[in-house]
Amino acid sequence: MRHATLRQLKVFESVARNLSFTRAAEELHLTQPTVSIQLRQLSDIVGLPLLEQVGKRIFLTDAGRELLKVSHDIFEGLARFEMQVSDMKGVKAGKLRLAVITTAKYFIPRLLGPFCQRYPGIDVSLKVTNRERVLQRMADNEDDLYVLGQPPEHIDVELEPFLENPLVVLAARDHPLAEEKNIPLSRLVEQPFLMREAGSGTRLATERFFNEQGLKLKVRMELGSNEAIKQAVAGGLGIAVLSAHTLALERSSDELTCLDVEGFPIRRHWYVAHLKDKQPTVVALAFLDFLREESKLLGEHYLRGIPGFPGFIQND
Repeated sequence: MRHATLRQLKVFESVARNLSFTRAAEELHLTQPTVSIQLRQLSDIVGLPLLEQVGKRIFLTDAGRELLKVSHDIFEGLARFEMQVSDMKGVKAGKLRLAVITTAKYFIPRLLGPFCQRYPGIDVSLKVTNRERVLQRMADNEDDLYVLGQPPEHIDVELEPFLENPLVVLAARDHPLAEEKNIPLSRLVEQPFLMREAGSGTRLATERFFNEQGLKLKVRMELGSNEAIKQAVAGGLGIAVLSAHTLALERSSDELTCLDVEGFPIRRHWYVAHLKDKQPTVVALAFLDFLREESKLLGEHYLRGIPGFPGFIQND
């Protein structure tokens, strides 16, 4: 009996992931006829169709879905072995797949810079997306590690806090409350609020905080990105609660300030997570160790540069 080759499985995995022969051919630097031949030969070996085409769309059959799981296990196992061999040779090499929520984009790339300098043999794949999509990627086991500010509720993961993630109240520099101290929450909720979309970790934490105080927010507008919220705040449309990291090293911070509000900043943390039943790779463990060493000092450096934040230091 013939056995499938790694080449055939690689071609199948690419087609199954992209659901496109054309994109798979481009990704693998093959011609489309070559991709089709490899898939046809693999289907003959399995004895069942792996894909079905309805109109112009491609779908996986039941056999195709099962083979895709097997393919992932094989390639993940091979990648893990290669990393372990490199580690035995005293070299950290391999690929780190990292998925982070959108707010983490303000500091994760600045952590990855020195990490990649320390370990030049490690290639990093970074996916930045919203919390809902990160949780879906986590459930589908698409990455090695995940960075998020709100622990998942229905996925069994190992979590480790690694960096403070304070939530602050942002307002325009010329806002009437900008110069006041210890603003009562009862007065704050009279202001129009600008909020992230439902399901955002920041929004969940904000609503929980005010609900616990028995207060209801006046939401003027929902916006799908931190950048849009900062621009709207700077334009005088309202105030917002965001991670202090969204202001770090941003030009827009010249137009914004943190209000001095009772109960704020809300003290939270950034978490790095991986699936509980998944053993981290050598490369993932190297990144975890790096976070433990470097993230605290880096976070403190950035937060000191935020106008209105406790400990703010004006840069000359």
